[in-house]
Amino acid sequence: MIVGLTGGIGSGKTTAAQIFKSLGVPLFLADEESKKLIDSDAKLQASLVELMGSELLTDGKINRAYMASLIFSDAVLLQKVNALIHPAVGDAFKAWYHRQNSSYVIREAAILYESGSHQDCDAVIVVSAPEQLRLERVKARSGESEEQIRKRMSKQWPAEKKEALADYIIHNDGGEMLIPQVLKIHESLIHTANQGR
Repeated sequence: MIVGLTGGIGSGKTTAAQIFKSLGVPLFLADEESKKLIDSDAKLQASLVELMGSELLTDGKINRAYMASLIFSDAVLLQKVNALIHPAVGDAFKAWYHRQNSSYVIREAAILYESGSHQDCDAVIVVSAPEQLRLERVKARSGESEEQIRKRMSKQWPAEKKEALADYIIHNDGGEMLIPQVLKIHESLIHTANQGR
């Protein structure tokens, strides 16, 4: 069973993902995988350079900061880049998934809905937090300006839209503890997976 895990930037989805991992649930981090592929897949690199120019490469590696500065200010370019990266990540996920032996796996992705990856999932968990809190978290960890963060946020679906489609919602606003929420969802998913066998 494939369970998608998503949430807006700064919502705490990575923290929630690590709690699931500590419970023994296999975890596929789509964003980390895309970074690995950008660094190691020569064909993907060549396609990205063709799209954005040779300045994209620094010592044979993709300059991610430069790439981000281009794609987060150009919606069309962002779509083109995603159209190159997402199929490669999807193939990596399929290969990884077939090696797993668990009731369910977690596929964590910032843009699970936006990329269409949710269509392969049997259930989706959305991690939710108020926008101001998310902004403060990202500012504290990245050192980016509020304007840069808001630009990235604007490329993601609004929280309400994600939550409306979610099977489970984890509230990460400080009002409820994270671990009990994850445990409750974990038990529900184990139960659902065992019923399906």
